[in-house]
Amino acid sequence: MHTALYIRVSTDAQYEEGYSVDAQKQKLEQYCRLKDITEYEFYIDGGWSGSNIDRPEMKRMIEDIRNRRISAVIVYKLDRLSRSQKDTVFLLEDVFIPNGCSFISLNENFDTTTPYGKAMIGILSVFAQLERENIRERTRMGMAERVKSGLWMGGGRVPFGYDYEPGRDILVPNGHAEDVRRIYELYLQGYSTTQLAEMFDVSEDKQITDILDRVTYLGKIRFRGEVFDARHEPIVTQELWDMVQAERRRRSTKKAVPNTYLLTGLLYCGRCGAKMRYQKWGRNKVKIYCYSQQSSKKYLIKDSSCDNVKADSAQVESIVLADLFRRTDSISAEGAVSEITASAERVLKQRYDEAAAKLKRLYNLYAASGDELLLETIEENKAALASLRKQLEEESASRSTSRELTRRLLKVSNLRSQWDSLSMKERQQAVNTCIEKIVIDGSDIDVFYRF
Repeated sequence: MHTALYIRVSTDAQYEEGYSVDAQKQKLEQYCRLKDITEYEFYIDGGWSGSNIDRPEMKRMIEDIRNRRISAVIVYKLDRLSRSQKDTVFLLEDVFIPNGCSFISLNENFDTTTPYGKAMIGILSVFAQLERENIRERTRMGMAERVKSGLWMGGGRVPFGYDYEPGRDILVPNGHAEDVRRIYELYLQGYSTTQLAEMFDVSEDKQITDILDRVTYLGKIRFRGEVFDARHEPIVTQELWDMVQAERRRRSTKKAVPNTYLLTGLLYCGRCGAKMRYQKWGRNKVKIYCYSQQSSKKYLIKDSSCDNVKADSAQVESIVLADLFRRTDSISAEGAVSEITASAERVLKQRYDEAAAKLKRLYNLYAASGDELLLETIEENKAALASLRKQLEEESASRSTSRELTRRLLKVSNLRSQWDSLSMKERQQAVNTCIEKIVIDGSDIDVFYRF
C-alpha cells in the first residue's frame, strides 16, 4: 500500500499563487519528508473543475482505494479534493473510511483518523460549497447585466449564422446568415426539418429545429426565461419569424399530409370531436368515418358509441372545394401570401457542386499517393453525390413544386382557375394553406379557414 498525493488545478486557477501543480507538489513532498513517508504516488488532475468528481485521476485513485492499494490520501487544501459538499461527504464516508484509507489536508491541518478532524472537514466542506454558490451567483448576475445592456452573454455555442466578436461582445452575421433565411423560407414552403438538415451544413434535424426557434435571429437574446433587445444585427424579419412560428404550431398538432387523399389531417367528427379518416369501401368507393368507430387505434377514440355517418369522400371533397373556391374568389391577391424566393433546387445544386469538387480532390490525392485508405472515403463521397443527384432530379421533375405553389397562392383569387393544372401534392398544400379544419356532423359540413 502507498500514500496518494492528490493534486487538482482548475482552468481558472492554473496560474494562481499556491495552486499550480508544481507548488502543490512541493508542499506535499515536503510533508512526506517530515513524516518519513517514502511510498507515495501522485494523482494529478490538471484543468479540471472541483464541482464534481468526474475526473480521470480521481477515478483512478478511487479504484486504487477500493482495491486496498492506498492507505492515505493527502491534499494541499480541502477544495483540491472537491468543492461539492455532497461529493466530499461521499468520498469520506463511502470511499475512504470503509476501505481503511485516512485523509489529510495540509492547509486545514486535519486528519480523519481523529473525530475532531472528521467533524471539521465536514464543516469546511459546507463553507467550500457556500463559496462556490456565491461565485455562481456573482457570475449569473454579471451575465444578466451584460444581456440587459444588449451584449452577448458569452459561454456555450455561438448560434449558427453568427460569429462572436470579442472586442465588441456582440454577434456578427457570417457566411451562413443567408442559409438561415433560406431555412426559414423553405420551411414555410412545406419542407420538413429532416429535408432541410440534408440540404444545409448542419449536424441533424434537431439543429434545424433550434434555428427555427431561436429569437437570436430577430436581434434579441433569451436569458433565464426573458427576452431582451440585443445590439447584434437580426438575420430574419419579424414578419418571417411570426409566419414560421405559426407554421410550427400548426405542424405540431397535425401529421404530414400523405399523397393519397386531399383532406387527410383536416377532418374532425362534429359529434364526438375525434379525428376522421379515409377508408376504402368496396371496390371503387372511399368513405370518411370517425376514428371512434374503430378499435385499431384506441388512443384516438373519443366516444365508442359515436353514431356519425360514414360520408362519401367524393361528395365531401366536392362540397369543400366549392366552398373554398367561393371563399378565395372574394380575396384580394395583395398581401394574401408573402413572397418567398428561396429555391430548394439552388441549395441542392450548390451542395452537389461542392460534393463533386471534393470527390475530384480525393481522386487527385489517390492518384498522387496511391493510399488505399482513400478508397473508402471516395466510395462514401460517391454515394453522397449520387444521393444529391437524385434529389436534384426529383426537384427538377416536380418543377420546384413548393416554389410554384407559393407563387400561385400570391393570387388566391385564381385558385379555381389553377386547380386543374395542380398536382395532388400542390392541391394538398393549397388546401392546408387555406383551411384549418373541416367538421362533419351527419350531412352538415363546416369549413374553418385560416383567414
